[in-house]
Amino acid sequence: MSTNDETRIRALIERWAEAVHEGDMDGVLADHADDIVMFDVPPPEEGVVGIDHYRETWPPFFMWQAQGATFELVSLDVTAGEDVAFAHALLRCGTERELHENPDGRLRLTFGLRKEHGRWLVSHEHHSFPDRSAV
Repeated sequence: MSTNDETRIRALIERWAEAVHEGDMDGVLADHADDIVMFDVPPPEEGVVGIDHYRETWPPFFMWQAQGATFELVSLDVTAGEDVAFAHALLRCGTERELHENPDGRLRLTFGLRKEHGRWLVSHEHHSFPDRSAV
């Protein structure tokens, strides 16, 4: 693993999280592959494929977030090979009430990345919350 690649990927994901927090669509889409696959918390259960469908998932989230929700990166781990990498992160994501009721609750994120022409691109995202009803 190249420390430089790990640093570049970490910065890419931190920029993405900041763009999500700011509701910046261009920033959210930056550094994502045209054929991205994303599995998200809300439906569709089969996920979304392609940058256009990925783009369509964000406006409802931005509207919800504009009502006072938090989207804050708490931890991030990156493992990078020569041309593929993955990362996993935990975020505080919720309204003030939700975070008060469940202060330890975290959104879990997993990223799959590939290097194309020397540039890292997110080709897979998976967002999930633990199933609290199973506890």
